Amino acid sequence: MLPTTMLAMTVDPTGRQLLAARKPFPKAGDNDLVVRVLACGVCRTDLHIIDGDLPPRHPLVIPGHEVVGQVVALGSKAKRFTIGQRVGIPWLGGSCACCAFCMMGRENLCDQPVFTGYDRDGGFAEYAAADERYCFLLPECYDHVHAAPLLCAGLIGFRAWRLAGADTPRRLGLYGFGAAAHIICQLAVLRGQEVFAFTRAGDQAGQNFARSLGAAWAGPSHEPAPTLLDAALIFAPAGELVPAALAATRKGGTVVCAGIHMSAIPSFDYQLLWGERVLKSVANLTRTDGDAFFSLVGELSLKTHVQTFALQDANAAVQALRNGSVNGAAVLVP
Repeated sequence: MLPTTMLAMTVDPTGRQLLAARKPFPKAGDNDLVVRVLACGVCRTDLHIIDGDLPPRHPLVIPGHEVVGQVVALGSKAKRFTIGQRVGIPWLGGSCACCAFCMMGRENLCDQPVFTGYDRDGGFAEYAAADERYCFLLPECYDHVHAAPLLCAGLIGFRAWRLAGADTPRRLGLYGFGAAAHIICQLAVLRGQEVFAFTRAGDQAGQNFARSLGAAWAGPSHEPAPTLLDAALIFAPAGELVPAALAATRKGGTVVCAGIHMSAIPSFDYQLLWGERVLKSVANLTRTDGDAFFSLVGELSLKTHVQTFALQDANAAVQALRNGSVNGAAVLVP
């Protein structure tokens, strides 16, 4: 028998923390499924929502969009999954299917998107509801905790990597070696790329972690790599890294900004962009991205490195992410 209430961690509107609350058991809309949350990753986007970097959409929202759950209830039109199946719930929780972007297959740019843990309640809870049309089956080779970071860190990193040319660039720079970079580093190395990891100054542990995953070089982001890069992915939300990455990239190379939020980008000399360097941003993901990514990681068995926290310790997990003290990804386990 399903419960009538659940424990959830909600965003405190007064700022920068989560509040424990008893919330009603989620209702399943027509196309929804309801899952018992088995694990939920803590993403930097969650941090931006909690810290107010992203404007609030509705009060006391439950964050969390790297949700691994077991289906316990289905809406009247939900047919893709069955009770008891394990599914993944990502950041993109819905799109209008009728705007120009959706019609072009670019639902990540939808004019009326729905985001998990922002527009609708997410996975920092014992149960969560989601539109089944935007959920994924997860590779069986991952347990619940290690699958969670794949649902945003992995997916967004994968989209950024593809926008940079996938495995075409020989030398790939990764700025900010957190949850996304530690997954994409492994993928790039397996594809024969040389990876250069850039971390905060003094982050020797992060640099050693990058080397352990196959990075050819690791150092602070204010220092140049020993050779020019063919492409760079910026995962850290620091605008000053944009001119730094452009300066580290050869002519004709590509720099991709992979976060949903970034501090102001300082002005820089046109010479950094000249030479047909390309600067791009990543916005969300598509279901096609997810299908391609999960097929690939199921074959390659990339490893996710996680630090687990109890659901009620979500504030400690968020603070660890703020401090940059997590190597890999933080994951909540109800």
